[in-house]
Amino acid sequence: MNPVSKPVAKSGSAHILVIDDDQDLLRLLSMRVHAWGYRVSTAVSAEEGLARIAVEPPQLVLSDIRLPGKDGLALFDEIRSTRPTLPVILLTAHGTIPDAVQAMSRGVFGYLTKPFDSKVLHEKIQQALQLSQVSAGQETGNGETWREGIVFRSSRMAELMEEARVVAASDASVLIRGESGTGKEVLARAIHRASPRAKAPFVAINCSAIPEQLLESELFGHVRGAFTGAASNHVGLFQAADGGTLFLDEIGDMPLALQVKLLRVLQDRAVRAVGSTRSEPVDVRVLSATHRDLEAAMSEGLFREDLYYRLDVVTMVLPCLDDRREDIPLLAAYFVQQLVKKYDKGITGIAPEALEVLASASWPGNVRQLYNVVEQSCALATTPLITLTLVQRALRVPTMEALSYADAKQRFERNYLVQLLKLTDGSVADAARIADRNRTEFYRLLQKHELTPDMFRGASGNAGVADR
Repeated sequence: MNPVSKPVAKSGSAHILVIDDDQDLLRLLSMRVHAWGYRVSTAVSAEEGLARIAVEPPQLVLSDIRLPGKDGLALFDEIRSTRPTLPVILLTAHGTIPDAVQAMSRGVFGYLTKPFDSKVLHEKIQQALQLSQVSAGQETGNGETWREGIVFRSSRMAELMEEARVVAASDASVLIRGESGTGKEVLARAIHRASPRAKAPFVAINCSAIPEQLLESELFGHVRGAFTGAASNHVGLFQAADGGTLFLDEIGDMPLALQVKLLRVLQDRAVRAVGSTRSEPVDVRVLSATHRDLEAAMSEGLFREDLYYRLDVVTMVLPCLDDRREDIPLLAAYFVQQLVKKYDKGITGIAPEALEVLASASWPGNVRQLYNVVEQSCALATTPLITLTLVQRALRVPTMEALSYADAKQRFERNYLVQLLKLTDGSVADAARIADRNRTEFYRLLQKHELTPDMFRGASGNAGVADR
């Protein structure tokens, strides 16, 4: 019987399940977690822990990795299959790098080796609970999950999202910087959902994807007859976003002539359609994004300084994926969950060795590239786990086996002989001549690799040609 299994109640606090078969350590951990203000329940085995989760699901599981019966990793696998958003932190006195890699690659939130620093554990618990709230669907006043689609465990992203939550409450213009594929529009949508404007429209436009002649009409609208082909009035995106948020992606690519008109709209809070003599008031919050160096563009006269300061009231910088590698396993698992529905496949996850390759790969295309790699792997998968080979193919990484020099030489030699005999339609004389070897030596090589000329005769349409 577990003497400390009764939950310690604390009103309004998060519920943490602590699992350890060492009664003394279990009691110590429970006291420490309780002292940090959390409600605690305990278990001495994975089986008991799973039972407690079924009765009263916690917001976080803190478990020893060495347990009687199921170990901590087996416990995590079962939790993930039934409650994929429940974070798990594993503790062990037998920590090794392979264990840590295996645990983290499978999606475990945190991994700490005993004896662990109490402060580090507290910080991990706080980060995990924050993730748990987001994954479980923490809602804003508009009934939507404001951080939907933004998955992370890195402290850098956690700080950025806290910044986003704070700035969302204001009406300040935000300039989002970051490399292509880092998720600038996803962040802009999150800011909109967390803002008082959440129930009004969010409208996005890519300023580099539309020709200059059409971009003005798209942004500000036009009246009938304003130009050839303007057969009717057209409402611009500023008016479409009235009361809500307009997201101007790749603002650094906006032509100078349009920068002037955009600045006037931001200053006057009114928009005049192309071909019209009347301005109409608009109430729009502007978020913008760029991967370009706007300071350099200003110095070259390609971007207006006055517009820059209108747009850059608050700057937010999205890190590239290479700078948040700890998020890769979590992102990959999240994408698999999304894509399983799209492709209607029974994929349960990504093989550990495949996750290791994802975590160590270079990501010039950032999160967008990671999504594409996972999608291709899902589309081609024929097993429950996405394999290393599929990931390497999607990454266009040549597969490389760890072969000894002798084995590599033998494989090359055999492939070389096969190609020669295919080329010569099984003619040993021709193959030996190309290889610059006499026929006796060539026959010896064929015998070594258990190849016979008859296997290749007729392969090139020259059936009946004798070995001369």
